[in-house]
Amino acid sequence: MKLFYILLTVIAGCLMPIQPGINSLLSEETSGPYMASLISFVVGTGALFALCLFMRLPFPTLQTVAEVPWWYWCGGLLGAVFVTVTVIVAPRLGAVNMLTYLIAGQMLASLILDHYGVVGFPVHHLNVWRVLGVFFLVVGVTLIKKF
Repeated sequence: MKLFYILLTVIAGCLMPIQPGINSLLSEETSGPYMASLISFVVGTGALFALCLFMRLPFPTLQTVAEVPWWYWCGGLLGAVFVTVTVIVAPRLGAVNMLTYLIAGQMLASLILDHYGVVGFPVHHLNVWRVLGVFFLVVGVTLIKKF
């Protein structure tokens, strides 16, 4: 089962450079990056709404909505920032450069999130091997970018 999740994650990762490219093209045909990001989220929201209906998933009650800590609702905001930034930078940096900087930021944030076990992640303390692994990952991506 773990292999399934790994493959699913690799596939999602393959989609990461495609989405900003598509959204950047949409940006050229609409009112710019903010409209393209909005359209992207509306389409994604519609697809997820249809999937939830198809799967007959219960929607949260108003009581649940009221009781959930306010910051739990920020995931969509973070997604909007991510998508909009990629729409803006993709045509200026290119796919590899954009992903190089995204990976560097993701790895830095991931080390901190794992070390402290925040936002639901299990604790994986910072150690020399994890730092070295991230270092080599960033070096590898940088080499791909350069050559």
